[in-house]
Amino acid sequence: MPSLRLPWARSPEFLSIRRCKYLWFSEGRFVPIAITSEIGEHPRTESAISRRPRVLELDELLNEAVRREASDVHIKVGSPPYLRVDGLLFALTDLPDVTPADTERVAFAIMPKARAEEFLEKQEADFAYTVAGLGRFRANVFRQRGSVGMVLRRVLPGIPSFETLGLPPVVRRLAEEPRGLVLVTGPTGSGKTTTLAAMIDHINETMAKHIMTIEDPIEVLHPDKRSIVNQREIGTDTEDFHAALKRVLRQDPDVILIGEMRDPETVWAALSAAETGHLVFATLHTMSAMETISRIIDFFPPFQQQQVRMSLAGSLRGVVSQRLVQRSDSKGRIPAMEVLVSTGRVFDKIADASLTHELEEIIEQGEYYGMQTFDQSLLALYEEGVITRRDALATATKTHDLRLKMDASDLAKSHLKEAATPV
Repeated sequence: MPSLRLPWARSPEFLSIRRCKYLWFSEGRFVPIAITSEIGEHPRTESAISRRPRVLELDELLNEAVRREASDVHIKVGSPPYLRVDGLLFALTDLPDVTPADTERVAFAIMPKARAEEFLEKQEADFAYTVAGLGRFRANVFRQRGSVGMVLRRVLPGIPSFETLGLPPVVRRLAEEPRGLVLVTGPTGSGKTTTLAAMIDHINETMAKHIMTIEDPIEVLHPDKRSIVNQREIGTDTEDFHAALKRVLRQDPDVILIGEMRDPETVWAALSAAETGHLVFATLHTMSAMETISRIIDFFPPFQQQQVRMSLAGSLRGVVSQRLVQRSDSKGRIPAMEVLVSTGRVFDKIADASLTHELEEIIEQGEYYGMQTFDQSLLALYEEGVITRRDALATATKTHDLRLKMDASDLAKSHLKEAATPV
């Protein structure tokens, strides 16, 4: 990492960061808290204790988030903290507005040293934060309007099963593929990490494999079961995704998890690993299987796109795109999933740019292979009574078509009910 060209970068306060458990940047200088001695003791001066950031208050806020089953905590200067519960944001109005000093102190108190340096250089940083008794949180710290902002996403304790998550059986089958590329996609907060964790855990429990994960940051911890699991964090264990993937094939992996495919180099490395006999999982922020295929191709310049198409067509095993929908019983949310499974016809449509638009029709007709569109998934969840008509229509890709199918389903149920009623 290049040196920080800041006027105070050589100050004693800054240099003490290596031995500092907590610190914050205030009035042009770092204020170290709980300086750690060489033998691991933590002497504190009276003045340091009096100025210690209110980390306990953050933990109390996170405790409240866990109690309310919130997925995210938003901390922004000038507003009280916000929680996201079942997809909806609401303010904790009984708490005071957050001040610039609050966010600055809390951010530097919980950021690891490397992430603090990254934040000072790039004005944003990602890392994991663990609270004993509460669990792990994925934190993002950034600057807005000259002040520090934070969002912490809760990583649910434990790894839920496919059944608990309501995932279709085809997701299990994709996790059991011997090789190839499996993509899990969706917008931010759609449960991609949880779905991937369930797939990795299934492999870990049932197969003797070497699993390598490359994540930013590590969210779900996977203990060794039948498999060996090595988890590498960007910025801590490796420089970036490209650097990690460049050497991962020398680490004898059977399964590779890539936290996110962000650039052409990462995409090409993932395709190469899948083509050489490894099972590769990765995520993208795309809304559908069709968009996923297009996004991967568009990472590359036109003169490379046909080569990428052929590589993707040959290595792809499936695309799982998901959106979370509120359950009708108000007990959380459930994923609605579009699933594309690789077949001979799918290969042809991906390989030929003029035919790729026909993938949607193949997905709609591919029930035998476990394929389904978003709207087919929503209709099934509605017919099972898991989601309401209103939420299904609000999430649909083709609202009008889904409404007609739901009307037909309701009519068929009504006729069956009448036929079963004794005369």
